[in-house]
Amino acid sequence: MSKKRIVILTGAGISAESGIKTFRDSDGLWENHRIEDVATFDAWKRHPQFVLDFYNARRKQLLECVPNKAHQLLVSLEEKYHVDIITQNVDDLHERAGSTNVLHLHGELLKVRSTLDEHLIYEWKTDLTLGDKCEKGAQLRPHIVWFGEQVPMIEKAGKIVAKADIFIVIGTSLVVYPAAGLIHYTDFTVPKYVIDPNKPILSNIQHVEYITDTACNGVQKLVAELL
Repeated sequence: MSKKRIVILTGAGISAESGIKTFRDSDGLWENHRIEDVATFDAWKRHPQFVLDFYNARRKQLLECVPNKAHQLLVSLEEKYHVDIITQNVDDLHERAGSTNVLHLHGELLKVRSTLDEHLIYEWKTDLTLGDKCEKGAQLRPHIVWFGEQVPMIEKAGKIVAKADIFIVIGTSLVVYPAAGLIHYTDFTVPKYVIDPNKPILSNIQHVEYITDTACNGVQKLVAELL
């Protein structure tokens, strides 16, 4: 008998408890920077060094963070279920915790890519500077999906969600599209769990159980129920 499939969509709330800040805080800033200044292609064209400095700082910060209890507990679900994690986060905390099937919707902070060929992607843990080039001689940029850019992994994510026997949302407000629309790919009969301190408003979605708690506390409650 094959394992039931759990699909989990995670957002900034699960990484916040590891010390990684989110621009979804009330001030609308990401690490005290306006999104327009650090997370758009226009920003990159206007002042690439400033953008590189910002992501270099984020990369350094990430390497000092460790997975938290929520990340670790999700790994334990793999003992009983086939687990796919689709994350909006650009950190590698799910992987470091031990999750084996992780899809990053918005890119990865510890990777960079060519500005000439988006398929040329490289592992990167040090500072990225102007003059760092791909094998084709083009400048490298952060491997991040900036606001206004296409989300290349969204179609693959939708196909994964459509196969879910159980769908779990953790630490995301479900307001950022296209990621927020993934819940609509589930069959209406599939049980859905939403873990977030702030209960999002979901219209026309059935079989939803809300756990209004932090990621660590909420995941602990749910995993205890599922295992």
